[in-house]
This record gives sequence, C-alpha cells and structure tokens, in this order.
Amino acid sequence: MFSYRHAFHAGNHADVLKHTVLIATIDHLLEKDAPLTVVDTHAGAGLYRLDGDYADTSGEAAQGILRLLAELKKPPAPASAKKTPVEEPAPLADALARYLEVIADFNPNGGAKVYPGSPFIVQHLLRDQDKLKLFELHPTDSRTLSANIAQLEAGRKIAVLLEDGFGSATKFLPPPSRRALVLCDPSYEVKSDYARVLDFAAESLKRFATGTYAVWYPIIPRPEAHDLPRRLKTMATKAGKSWLHATLTVKSSKIVTDPTGETRRPGLPASGMFLINPPHTLKAKLAAALPQLVTHLAQDRNATFSLDAGG
Repeated sequence: MFSYRHAFHAGNHADVLKHTVLIATIDHLLEKDAPLTVVDTHAGAGLYRLDGDYADTSGEAAQGILRLLAELKKPPAPASAKKTPVEEPAPLADALARYLEVIADFNPNGGAKVYPGSPFIVQHLLRDQDKLKLFELHPTDSRTLSANIAQLEAGRKIAVLLEDGFGSATKFLPPPSRRALVLCDPSYEVKSDYARVLDFAAESLKRFATGTYAVWYPIIPRPEAHDLPRRLKTMATKAGKSWLHATLTVKSSKIVTDPTGETRRPGLPASGMFLINPPHTLKAKLAAALPQLVTHLAQDRNATFSLDAGG
C-alpha cells in the first residue's frame, strides 16, 4: 500500500502533461476575484530534487522536463542542405510557455534541479484569499510534505492531512465560496484505484455539481486504464456536465526482447487528463500545446496525442 513514491517519477512526461493542464486550468479559474479552494487528493512530498537519489534511480525526468528544456535550447536546423535561410521554429504554445515559466520560478539559476509537485505549483499560483487542501496517506511523504509546506509560512491557507483522499476529500465540497478545483491523481499501483476514482468523482459531483474536477491516469495495457476515461465521459454526460479529455503518448507500449533474450518493459508510454467542468479556454490552449509536446518528447515514431471534448 505504501510502496509508491512519486519522487522516483518527478518531472517525467506524465508530470509535464499534468502540470501544463493544471496551470492552464488554475490560471483561468483565478480570473474571478471570488476565493478558490483547490483539493489535491494524492499530494506526494510536494517538492523534489531532480539531482537527488530518488530521481537519479529512475531517471524519468530525463525524458520529461529535462528533455523538454534541452530540446528548446537546440538551435534551429537549416531548411535544407543548400544555403537557404534558417527555418524559424514555431512560437511556443501559451500553455507550454506558462508551464515552463512556473518551473523557472523554482529554478532561478536555470535548468530544473528542483521540480515542484502539484501542491507547490498550486500554492505558487494561488492568492491570499484562496485555500489549498492537501491529502497524503504515505507516512514518509506526508511528513516531508508537512515540512516543505511549513517553510512557506502560509498559515491557514494550506492544510496538510494524513488521510485517504478518496475517503476524506469530499468533506471540503462544496467550499464556502462555491468555487473549487479537485485534482485526483493516485498512483494506480493498486488496481482498485480505478474504481475508487470513479466512486470519488461520482460522490464529488453529487455534493458539488459545479466544481472543476481533474483526473490524471496512466495509459497502460490494463483494461481498467482504458475503461476509466470512457466511464468518466459517461458520468459527465449523464450529469449534463462538460468534459475534456487529453492524452500524450511518447512511445510504444510493446514489451521488447533484446538480442540476449532479456525482456524489457517500456516504462510508462502515455498518460491522460480527464476534466469535468473544464475552463472553456482549455481545449484551444491544449490544441496548440500538445503537438509541441509530441515533437519535443517523442521517444519513437508511435508518439502522438489526442484531444476531445463534449457537453
């Protein structure tokens, strides 16, 4: 139950997608003056060192934020072998530029030695009148999160709870201001997490039908992973709510056998974000950002994206 540590995966391609969507969503919600409450059901440790032991063990950031930064630093290639003018790259999509701006705020000397998890990204964006509720059940990560948050001296603006976000987060719905964003991104190490996400989303919509709900999930060869967005879409449609579904694939999910006969699993090939009651501006922002993420993060020719919305 307590084996998953996000520190091993911080800054990977799934984080790039998740946090690009998260920042674009919060930026839109903060355009209104009324207080916003953000609830993070699986907060993790909140802040990560990409040159630390955990990140070095997996190296996943090398194919995520670190690769993205390196790709964007490359000089533009000549248009052809002939002496023709250098082809200027397309401008960076607004949502992607905004994501990189936030990462840069945590790394004033450049690069990405420090990677902010969702709690610190959200805290960085929120105003004094807004609230942040962080749930983390892993005892070590919860202690680290509490220590990291304590350094911010944010007072009652941020609450860290050593509780099961699936079972407890709905107690904050609806908030007094009637404005909330709920981020649900469990590890899915336990197969039952998929069903718990659906139950949590259904209960949340029952309690607070106008909240914005964002669900991250891995796209892996498991039936539950492919059923989850379909069932969330059905749920939103039956409730008469708008929805948005974005996915990013960076490589094939096929298991490879090398010449020595050793089987190598590909690691996480893709992930998705499903939002209920998303900002009306989000689809256009992601339509510009997702093709650029494919260009910069593709690990093989199977890299692609999808973007769908309804309601």
